[in-house]
Amino acid sequence: MSRGRLALDSLVTALAPAVWGSTYLVTTELLPPDRPLLASAVRALPAGLVLLAVTRTLPSGAWWWRAAVLGTLNIGVFLHLLFVTAYLLPGGVAALVTSVQPLLVLVLAALLLGDRIRPVHVVATLLGATGVALLVLGPETALNPVGVLAGLAAAASMATGVVLTKRWGRPPGVGVLAMTGWQLAAGGLLLAPAALLVEGLPDRVTAPNVLGFAYLSVVGALLAYAIWFRGLERLPAVTVSFLSLASPLTATVLGFLVLGEELTPVQAAGALAAVAAVVLIQLATARRPPSGTSAQRDQGEPEPVAPGGQAVGGEHPGAARG
Repeated sequence: MSRGRLALDSLVTALAPAVWGSTYLVTTELLPPDRPLLASAVRALPAGLVLLAVTRTLPSGAWWWRAAVLGTLNIGVFLHLLFVTAYLLPGGVAALVTSVQPLLVLVLAALLLGDRIRPVHVVATLLGATGVALLVLGPETALNPVGVLAGLAAAASMATGVVLTKRWGRPPGVGVLAMTGWQLAAGGLLLAPAALLVEGLPDRVTAPNVLGFAYLSVVGALLAYAIWFRGLERLPAVTVSFLSLASPLTATVLGFLVLGEELTPVQAAGALAAVAAVVLIQLATARRPPSGTSAQRDQGEPEPVAPGGQAVGGEHPGAARG
C-alpha cells in the first residue's frame, strides 16, 4: 500500500471515532437522562434496518452466527457500555477510559491473527495513553468506578469485535454496507427488548431528544460504522485501533468549543502526543514490506472466504474457520 493511499484511508477511517467522540456531548445535552439501553437501541436498530432494506442482503450459513457475534461485540455490548460511561463520566474522561482499545487490539491481534507485537507498537501505545491522559485528566477530575469499569469493558468488547472482523473478513459478493447492516440490526435487536424491559420509554420525548437520537442513528451509527468497517477491511487492525484516539480528541475539542471548558497548555501537549502516536503507527505500517498472503491481509485485503466459512487458498494464522 502506498503512503498516499494509507494516509487517505486513515483520514477517512478516523472520521468514525471522531464522530463517536461527539457521543458524550450529545448524550449529556440532548438525550433523556439515565437511559443508556434506550439510547443504544435507538442508535443501532433503525440504522441497521435501513441498511438491510437498501442492500436487500441477508447472511447465509455460518454468517448468521458470525453476524450475531460481531453485532453483539461491535454494537450491542459496546454501545450500551459506551452510553453507561457517557452518563457517569465527563466526556473527556469517558473517552480516556475507552482509549485502552489499541492496547487490547495489539494483544488480541497477536493471539488470533498471528500479528507480531513490535517495539514501535509499544512505544505508540504508551505515547497515545500518555497523550490522552494529559488531554483529559485534571486535579478535579471525578472518576465514577462503575463508569470506569463500563468504559474498560466497552473497549474490550470493541477490541474483540475489531479483531474477529479482521479474522473472518466478509463473504464473497457481500458489500461493506450489508455487513454493517447485519451488525447494527443484530446489536439493535439485542438492545431493544432489554431497553423496554429494564428502562421503558420516557414519559415524554422533546425536540432536542429527537434531534439527538437522529444524529446518533444516522451519523453516529449508519455513516460512522460503514466508514469504520471500510477502514478495517483496508487497514491493519492495529492501525485502525490507534485511529480511535480521535475520539478523546474530539470530545475535548467539543467541550472547549460548545461547553466552554478550559483548554490548557498541558492538554495541548497531550493532543500533540496522541496525534504523534497515530502518525508513528501510520509510518510503521507504510514501511512494512509486502510478503504474500500475510502482507495482503495486513494491508486490508480480505482473505477469500468460501460460502461455508472456510478460507480459500491460504494458511495465514488468521484464516477464517467455522
